[in-house]
Amino acid sequence: MRLHLLLPLFLLGGCAWEAGEGFAMLEPTVRAAYAPEPSRLTPEGYRRLSSDYQVRLTTATMRLERIELTAQSGGGGGGAFDPANPPPGYSLCHNGHCHRDDGALIDYEDIAAELGGGGTSPQTVATLPVGEVDLLAPETRQVTCSPACELPSGAVSRGQWAVTALTLEGLARDGRDTPRFVGEKPFRLELAPGGDPVEPLAVLRGDLDIPADREHAPRVRLALQLEMTSRVFDSVDWALPQPEGTGTVDLNAAANAPAREAILKGVTELTPTAEVTREDR
Repeated sequence: MRLHLLLPLFLLGGCAWEAGEGFAMLEPTVRAAYAPEPSRLTPEGYRRLSSDYQVRLTTATMRLERIELTAQSGGGGGGAFDPANPPPGYSLCHNGHCHRDDGALIDYEDIAAELGGGGTSPQTVATLPVGEVDLLAPETRQVTCSPACELPSGAVSRGQWAVTALTLEGLARDGRDTPRFVGEKPFRLELAPGGDPVEPLAVLRGDLDIPADREHAPRVRLALQLEMTSRVFDSVDWALPQPEGTGTVDLNAAANAPAREAILKGVTELTPTAEVTREDR
């Protein structure tokens, strides 16, 4: 065989990409934890709060129904966005987001940008099911991707974490020399709304920068992380909730709505982070 016929075969054999391959291959892991916070930690294991109360958790579990990885794609229609009258393809608009027909949770501002003309609309390129996590015994969990971990051309710009259940148990006490209540208050909070589809308690959003193209190494090790801190308890006035007959404060009780809502607000303000490492296949 002549050399000029062999040369193109050698060149093809050295190509890093093959026909039909995605533009990037995700290898995602998820880790959720209650942050150590050494500056707030007492010798007895309590966390000092900005209110001078102190909290020690004995149980902290969270259900992460899914993490949606979204990318921007071309869009542009017309008209203004009204959450009370969502555009075709969207429904159940509340708490700053709408449910899209494919199950994704889309922010109001993203829908408004899509309708504004010439903008971009977020598209879910991969959904990562996670499940229940123990924040006091964190682990790095490998997760799968739906529909696949191979990404199409584009750039993943955001991760949206759907929190659908939260259980917190622990003790609260006053750290002041003249305490606002005496001793320790055991407490319990269990939030798990129902519905089909399950309505998230909170949707946590973290920025990402994952180009999926032929210019970056295709193998993407994506380490997604979430840390809950004792700051979620900073706004609670622990002198107000009173223990029931069992001796435990039930934060699910109607009378304790201010404390419950303050904790949930703190959870909704958590921001996930990510570490991205890229390699060749």
